[in-house]
Amino acid sequence: MSEKEKMIRGEVYNAADPKLVLERAKANRICARYNKKALNEINMRSRRMRKLLHTEGNFWIKPPFYCDYGYNIYLGKNVLINYDCVFLDVCPIKIGEHTLIGPGTHIYTAMHALNAKEREQDVEFGKPVTIGRNVWIGGHCTILPGITIGDNTIIGAGSVVTKNMPANVIAAGNPCRIIRENK
Repeated sequence: MSEKEKMIRGEVYNAADPKLVLERAKANRICARYNKKALNEINMRSRRMRKLLHTEGNFWIKPPFYCDYGYNIYLGKNVLINYDCVFLDVCPIKIGEHTLIGPGTHIYTAMHALNAKEREQDVEFGKPVTIGRNVWIGGHCTILPGITIGDNTIIGAGSVVTKNMPANVIAAGNPCRIIRENK
């Protein structure tokens, strides 16, 4: 099995694998070009990002935007990703339709060993992140690896999501906690 296949499956892989290094460089080049374009060049921007990620329809990504690979990002229809977001997509990041991601939000799938000796070996692993449909994630949130956020949920600005959030709730804080139901 290739290092890329292991990475996407969430298994331990070598992040210094030459093929993965080239793929990260490609994503970096696409994001850099995308981030430099004027905001009124929406069509060009969409075409450029469609080369990088998977989508089922219209989407809006306001620059700057950064990701590791891009090909592990899946967007439903009518997703808005606001300014200055970072998606570390070593494993899939799936975002449901009609979801709003606030500015400065970071979504991480990359993990590192807790043992220092293991970290010295240049190995990583990951856990996928899944965000449901009609979700609103406030600005400057952090979503950790392996998290699932259910449909129609609101995550308050500045939250650090360290555990799964069910559908139809309003949650906030560090760590993020359910405040109440969202009917």
